[in-house]
Amino acid sequence: MTVSSRVRDGAILLAGLVLALLFVDSVGGPVYQTYALRIGILVILVVSLNLANGFTGVFTLGQMGFMALGAYISAILTLSVKAKARDLPDLPGLLGGLSLDQAIGPLPIGWIVATLIAALIVAGIAALVGVVLMRLSGPFVSVATLGFYVIVTVIIINADTFTRGSRPFSGVPHYTNMWWVWLVAVITTFVVWRIKRSSYGRAMFAQRGDRWAAMGVGITALRPRLLAFVVSAFFTAIAGSLYGHFLGSFSPKTFPFDLTFDVITMLVVGGMASVSGSVIGTLVIFVLAEWLRGFASSTLLYGLDGILLASFLIMVIIFRPGGIMGEREITLDPLFRRLRRGS
Repeated sequence: MTVSSRVRDGAILLAGLVLALLFVDSVGGPVYQTYALRIGILVILVVSLNLANGFTGVFTLGQMGFMALGAYISAILTLSVKAKARDLPDLPGLLGGLSLDQAIGPLPIGWIVATLIAALIVAGIAALVGVVLMRLSGPFVSVATLGFYVIVTVIIINADTFTRGSRPFSGVPHYTNMWWVWLVAVITTFVVWRIKRSSYGRAMFAQRGDRWAAMGVGITALRPRLLAFVVSAFFTAIAGSLYGHFLGSFSPKTFPFDLTFDVITMLVVGGMASVSGSVIGTLVIFVLAEWLRGFASSTLLYGLDGILLASFLIMVIIFRPGGIMGEREITLDPLFRRLRRGS
């Protein structure tokens, strides 16, 4: 696949996405616009998790901790001074008197800055934690990252000076819309795709396939794993900021551990190590889950949707363990070859 064909495919897919969003924005109404927004946030989460899990083979379970940190940090930075005085009166002086709730015309520059600050802080935390955790393998790293999520949740609940504890954190400006979410989703997908095709990506796949063989040819396991973990945390924190500024009010229960399994399901169905598969898996599972939820409600068979969705996942694991795409990416070359033959 040549560079020109990759540029062509990317331009066509991006144009198709823009047209679809324009259609939803003009015809879909609030319900379908919210669906599109939720799908975009899930795409960011699944693609980010694919980088950490699929590319390196290190099965992490702490993603919701990074998402919660991103939401809370950006919300504290953008909350108005008046709201801070009312709901968070014990904030330190600098944070209590600072609000990045500024805009330049239609551009919410303060929120963008706050989101990037939150993402960089979370990436720094991921780097500190990852130096230790990314040395582990197998179930040990899964349990350790799960412990990280528990620690983050406990800190959020107990640091009520900053987070209001278990009470709702309200008054967050509503900046997030469908277009902002999908802009970030496109950027996330492109960055992760570029990492996959880089030397860092090849190192990630090499140590995933055989760690000791990779080390034998000079590829260290820690460096590619740590890079994937930190970049994944960075974009996950941005997804948290987007979600928090969409809801306007959230609590620790907004970022449950159950959501991790939803994201993992989308990742497995789409294909681990495939960026295209992450997007496809998100769409398939989201649409299927919403349809099954409506079916269960209409038939009064509550809980049936969860059973059927879990059964679908089991069937995918048994009959197509690589997922829909495996490690492949979407290419439009076969379509253009058929068109050339037909003409």
